[in-house]
Amino acid sequence: MRRHNGECRRKSGRGCIVSQDLSVLNLVIVKKCENDLPGLTDVEKPRMRGHNIASKICNLFNLSKEDDVKRYVNTYRRIFTSKAVSKAPKIQRLLKPLTLQRKRVRIADEKKRTAKEKSEAAEYRKLLATHLMEMRSECLAKKSQGSLPLLSWYR
Repeated sequence: MRRHNGECRRKSGRGCIVSQDLSVLNLVIVKKCENDLPGLTDVEKPRMRGHNIASKICNLFNLSKEDDVKRYVNTYRRIFTSKAVSKAPKIQRLLKPLTLQRKRVRIADEKKRTAKEKSEAAEYRKLLATHLMEMRSECLAKKSQGSLPLLSWYR
């Protein structure tokens, strides 16, 4: 097929449309060859930013619940003005003491509620049993008094 003027040409960029008007291409090196690429595979650059979710940091460093996650965050140094400033990402989903306290309170409330429901249910069953006993005794008393005399036309 013939291309129109100005139409992007499909080149080998894994199915991407690549043309001369693009300034940057993000590609991933899949296989390393024998000789290094200068400035790319000959230099080892550490990651600037690591994980910022607490559970992922724990999984990465194999931390327990008692360990302090804040000590294992990847910090990086940046020169903004005249002095270098160390920055670190804000840790997300970090369990704080206030959160744990609220959880303890919520669990205690749930336990109280279930205990109260159980006691009220037992009370209600007891009340129902006494009511049924009274009804049964009334019914037996009516039966023991005798039935009504049958009318002549009812036979």
